[in-house]
Amino acid sequence: MIVILITFVCLFSLGIYLILSVQLKLATRKTVRAILTVNKRDKRKAKNLELFILGIADKISKVIKISIYKKRKLMSTLKSAEMHLTPEAYIAKAIVKAGFILFGIIPALFIFPILAPVILFTAIAMYFKEINSADEALKEKRRDIEYELPRFVSTLTQELQASRDVLSILETYKNNASGIFKRELEITVADMKTGNSELALTRFETRIGSSVLSEIVRGLIGVLRGDNGVVYFQMLNHDLKVLELQRLKTIAVKQPGKLRKYSFMMLGCFILMYLVVMAVEIYKSLGAMF
Repeated sequence: MIVILITFVCLFSLGIYLILSVQLKLATRKTVRAILTVNKRDKRKAKNLELFILGIADKISKVIKISIYKKRKLMSTLKSAEMHLTPEAYIAKAIVKAGFILFGIIPALFIFPILAPVILFTAIAMYFKEINSADEALKEKRRDIEYELPRFVSTLTQELQASRDVLSILETYKNNASGIFKRELEITVADMKTGNSELALTRFETRIGSSVLSEIVRGLIGVLRGDNGVVYFQMLNHDLKVLELQRLKTIAVKQPGKLRKYSFMMLGCFILMYLVVMAVEIYKSLGAMF
């Protein structure tokens, strides 16, 4: 019976831990291991490797030719993603990283030829991952900013009823903003103080490339030109609240899916517990008979 109780306590504790880890968003074992690996990693070697790759990419970038339109578009994306590379160097860097993996085909052909296709597909995947890294970084940046826009619009709706000073409103709000949005507001406020306010807001819109932010900037430019703007931002505030509610519902719908696998694991633990009890009792019964 002691063995059964110990087994029950262990399995029950494991099931409770797995459910609570999802609810409380605790770090997984893989995440903890990755953090420990990063902390123990020799940063100097990693930096030297990155410099070595960039050195080769710089040489290759001199022979890469891209169209003017693609170059301007990629340059804008790199600037918004805060990647300090030229478009040619960015493409060359992706080629170099994929090339390093591709070189693994040579020893694989002599040692284990069946790995050659795997290495080839890995190199292709690495190329597309690197070539799309700027877009992914910009998409993540845009998503983080759009999460804060409903609160920003709500503040604008209230502040515009008492003041028409857009610069003062933005400067006050940036003190309460966070993360990437705060940094972008600091750049915009400094740009407005040193130059044309409308151009500064337009550059703010261009850097992020968000349709929601474009509507906000359009309303702010209208206020700078003398429009009332209060009704416009009230309507925009209502629309953003609806979008935020839909986003929260989407997140809530995904949670049961994450919990389902842990629920099945816990069910399996309970079934295993009863099977162990039945097996012990059957064993005792057979022992008493013989």
